[in-house]
Amino acid sequence: MTLPTWMRGALFATAAMNLMAAVGFLPTARALRAVAGMPEGEHPLYLATVSMFVLLFGLGYLWTAATGRADRLFIAIAAVGKLSFFGLLVWFWAAGALPFRAPLAGSGDLVFGLLFAKWLFTPRAIASARSST
Repeated sequence: MTLPTWMRGALFATAAMNLMAAVGFLPTARALRAVAGMPEGEHPLYLATVSMFVLLFGLGYLWTAATGRADRLFIAIAAVGKLSFFGLLVWFWAAGALPFRAPLAGSGDLVFGLLFAKWLFTPRAIASARSST
């Protein structure tokens, strides 16, 4: 489905955000994680794995924005993933395990998750999904 201009802009922006976040989750980026209020990782393998997935999704957002075409499943997974990550940050902050700056640093994920959900539920996106089945 062809994307509206605002959605392409959101995808380009979240691609940039993910590419920067991928650097922040690298095992050697302790200082960046501390600034964002993120806890230390136990083993470098876990941080490298998170960094890799954040990078891969960032590249997916970039490709989707550049081509101007989106797969609804990809956008749905993106929306759920971004909203879930923000929810986890809020949950751990509310439990006292993270400082307030952690959900604040992750607020971009809330915004993009909501924008992706908005696009998924627009009449044009719904009609396109129905016509392709």
